[in-house]
Amino acid sequence: MRIGVLTGGGDCGGLNAAIRAVVIRAARAGHTVVGVRDGWAGMVEGRGAELTVTEVAGIVGLGGTILGSSRTNPDKKPDGMERVRQTFQALGLDALVAIGGDDTLSVAAKLAARGLPVVGVPKTMDNDVNGTDSCIGFETAVERVMEACDNLRTTADSHHRILVLEVMGRAAGWVATEGGLAGGADAILVPEERSTLADVAHHLTHRRDAGYASSIVVVAEGAEIAGLELAEAGGQVDAFGHAQLVTRALGERLAERLGTLTGIEARAMVLGHLQRGGPPSAFDRVLGARLGAAAVDLILAGQYGKAPVLRGMTIVPVDLAETVAVNRTVDLDLYHLAASLTVPV
Repeated sequence: MRIGVLTGGGDCGGLNAAIRAVVIRAARAGHTVVGVRDGWAGMVEGRGAELTVTEVAGIVGLGGTILGSSRTNPDKKPDGMERVRQTFQALGLDALVAIGGDDTLSVAAKLAARGLPVVGVPKTMDNDVNGTDSCIGFETAVERVMEACDNLRTTADSHHRILVLEVMGRAAGWVATEGGLAGGADAILVPEERSTLADVAHHLTHRRDAGYASSIVVVAEGAEIAGLELAEAGGQVDAFGHAQLVTRALGERLAERLGTLTGIEARAMVLGHLQRGGPPSAFDRVLGARLGAAAVDLILAGQYGKAPVLRGMTIVPVDLAETVAVNRTVDLDLYHLAASLTVPV
């Protein structure tokens, strides 16, 4: 067989581990893997080349994706889905592994519904793909947020400041919740739980009065905070209809208002693409390996229209349609635990 593999959407830690696993698992079974360039753009434009075991042998610890990525949506291009079908023939593909988040997997699900031999692999640092306990890239992002909290604490203590750390999370606050919990944040604000500016300011003032030298606030970029006026998300809109949230200037605006309300000097930092880049965590390397190998196993078993997902400690197959049925939001019990562990009490 000739098995294609692509990576779509935002890059994150663990993608190369998954690509490596696909290539090696297929090679051990006597099959060839074709690396499709730049996600769905490569399938629309017919761009791909064979990947050898030698090429992928040493990439397990490399961040990003050696295949490149894009936010191309074939369903929004003239004859885009038909051109994907033609690329199957042009590249001689017998099956395709699509590694990506809900946008990438939504295209994969539509192609599978049309009868094309496609399987998916869930990856997104936002961790908002339905049906899985963790996506490739999530744990690496959590570690980046934790490290940022650790590093910001010392400078915040030195200057008796509030430091607002804005992290990624358009509609789901998984990275903010787990990263903030791991980093000992003093307030965590997420899209799933509406907060008020007054309550946050009161909490931080209480911390100062109790003798704490600093406060760290972790806020997901998509959070809504009552009483805080923000610019509308704008700028470029991607092929899946997502506006850029950076134009809201959430972190900067929140720090400015908290400084005014509390009388404490406040600064903001947008962690941005540092959450995506660099070497993946051990967890994401292992998860990428497990999911990449499982995707090949599904193909060899003829189980198309599926995606391997993590449930507990086990990898199980689910329908692609299930992974994109809804947006997986934060477990509020976990969020409330994180909130309950802030001090003072």
